[in-house]
Amino acid sequence: MTPDPAVPRISVVIPLLNEEESLPELHDQIRSVLVAEEWSYEIIFIDDGSRDESPRVLNEIATRDENVRVISFRRNYGKSAALATGFRAARGTFVVTMDADLQDNPQEIPALVARIEDGYDLVSGWKKKRYDPISKTWPSKFFNFMTGKMSGIRLHDFNCGLKAYRNEVVKELPVYGELHRFLPVLAFKLGYRIAELPVAHRARKYGHTKFGAKRFFNGFFDLLTVLFISDFTRAPLHLFGLVGLVSTGLGFLINLYLTVGKLLGIPIGNRPLLFLGILLMVVGVQFFSFGLIAEMMANSRERERTYSIKQDTGVPRASRPVTVSGK
Repeated sequence: MTPDPAVPRISVVIPLLNEEESLPELHDQIRSVLVAEEWSYEIIFIDDGSRDESPRVLNEIATRDENVRVISFRRNYGKSAALATGFRAARGTFVVTMDADLQDNPQEIPALVARIEDGYDLVSGWKKKRYDPISKTWPSKFFNFMTGKMSGIRLHDFNCGLKAYRNEVVKELPVYGELHRFLPVLAFKLGYRIAELPVAHRARKYGHTKFGAKRFFNGFFDLLTVLFISDFTRAPLHLFGLVGLVSTGLGFLINLYLTVGKLLGIPIGNRPLLFLGILLMVVGVQFFSFGLIAEMMANSRERERTYSIKQDTGVPRASRPVTVSGK
């Protein structure tokens, strides 16, 4: 198939917040790599409500390079919102994301794209040797370990900003809230092929990190969100029913034990265990009820549900209208 000349080969999506000093150097590095590869490209900067001179610097860059597009938010909405906006705007056959702080090396872009061309749908960078403070690296190691165990994906660095995607992947990913940390998990749950590639990492040259302890704790709850919406949205009773079954079962066993004691003449009226058994059974019934209600809601929306389709060859030959010419 002949490539569409109106579609760039590469779209580079860069979310940013207050990175005025690094932007000219970053643009020059990206452009030099893409020009050397002789690739058609677009660079999309998403300014997430910067309060420094980043908007002015970006507009100057866009004036010099017609392949640069600048999207500026009126206020800070977060990295997920910036990526979602960039994904919608991206037209390239391949989409590359990277951070704006110069810690991601644009020289890695050709290797990432080459892995996509090997048959993968998403290739995530792995900052094997990091130049970050220990207050950031150790929480990140624990976060990656827990994410891998809970999601079933063997990646070393889920949150690396340097990633490459096929265009159809970014158009389908549900990116909102703080889910940008789990894009490989979301893509994997949709059935896409995921790979990881070690990439060079550089020390921060300008400014300071936006990482904080709050992001680490929020990441745990976001992981639960990802696993729930990907594994239990279509069958919520599988989750609520399991919790309800365990709770009701424990409550039943406790009350059975107390009933046997009562028959043997042991008083149970003032025993806290009695109240615990009743509470567990009530909670179990409530979880079953939640699950059934959620199942009804999921069933009512089933006709509107969309699925990730890899290929559709069109109308089957036997179903196509037959045109008869002549008599």
